[in-house]
Amino acid sequence: MRAMTSHTVLGIETSCDETAAAVLRLVDGRATILSEIVRSQVEAHAPYGGVVPEIAARAHADIADQIVAAAIEESGLSLAELDGIAATSGPGLIGGVMVGMMTGKALALASGKPFLPVNHLEGHALSPRLAADCAFPYLLLLVSGGHCQFIEVRGLGEYRRLGTTIDDAAGEAFDKLAKLLGLGFPGGPAVERTAAGGDPKRYKLPRPLMDRDGLDMSFAGLKTAAARIIEAGDLSEQDKSDLCASYQAAIADCLTQRADRALSVFEAEGEKRLVVAGGVAANQAIRASLDAAASRHGARLIAPPLRHCTDNAAMIALAGAEHLAAGKVDVDAMSFSARPRWPLDEASALADPAYGGGKRGAKA
Repeated sequence: MRAMTSHTVLGIETSCDETAAAVLRLVDGRATILSEIVRSQVEAHAPYGGVVPEIAARAHADIADQIVAAAIEESGLSLAELDGIAATSGPGLIGGVMVGMMTGKALALASGKPFLPVNHLEGHALSPRLAADCAFPYLLLLVSGGHCQFIEVRGLGEYRRLGTTIDDAAGEAFDKLAKLLGLGFPGGPAVERTAAGGDPKRYKLPRPLMDRDGLDMSFAGLKTAAARIIEAGDLSEQDKSDLCASYQAAIADCLTQRADRALSVFEAEGEKRLVVAGGVAANQAIRASLDAAASRHGARLIAPPLRHCTDNAAMIALAGAEHLAAGKVDVDAMSFSARPRWPLDEASALADPAYGGGKRGAKA
């Protein structure tokens, strides 16, 4: 009888405005979360209508060690009983990334355990495997505040970008509308709540790039169109609800049309799976629209539990554990430098950057 393989990993996530730590055990590919602690910074950033990098980095530095200690204690294990330490090492707000990564390196050095630098995007890509039977390969729509991409996931570390936003991410578009309407922070949930009482057909908003081939997306023009409506005059509460509903419908249409097209070219033996991950995956209207698209292609939509759609440490621990189980441990990991930009498909991002570049590397 074959012996079961078990890997227990501490994950640390500090890439944006959540300070999080989790301990996860991976046994023959099945994950069990032993502990999970998250400290939100929403109140600190709310007065500014968005995340302030300097405030975020300072908050991470103040409590990262406490959050990690609490996660280890809640797991019922000691540091010595862990098999590895994983930490988000990019992409993200560089101050926060450095806090989590250096915390992870210090613990790895003190305990003699391997340090596992994790790509935050890979954490999202693998997050459905926290709770669902989601075998490789699958089509991934990664949709969050900073990223919006279709990625073919063939296996651990095997990622091919099929399409990406050429300007703003869908989550960023939601945050911008919330700020313009004074709905509060975080913007995505605020827009979704306001849209619940609105008419999605009231405002005629653009669906950028939908008449073009390929799988790239754009949301900057949608943001501009909504801003002009807001600038044109005072909006009643019903007007705001209608605008949010129309805006949400436009984003859902763009994502769904691209998902339809992606599913038509994605090849998989057996069951075809469409995975949606990232903060925007928590939006129920978008989930429903993507579920309908998946059904049209005989595919199954898989999404993480709502608490694992947004940034979390469990997905980082899972990514670390999967790499550890596969023997993919970088012997030079302690020398790894924090990366503000770290595309999953780096070859495509470098060869055909969707936008930007510069000294810090390709953006998407």
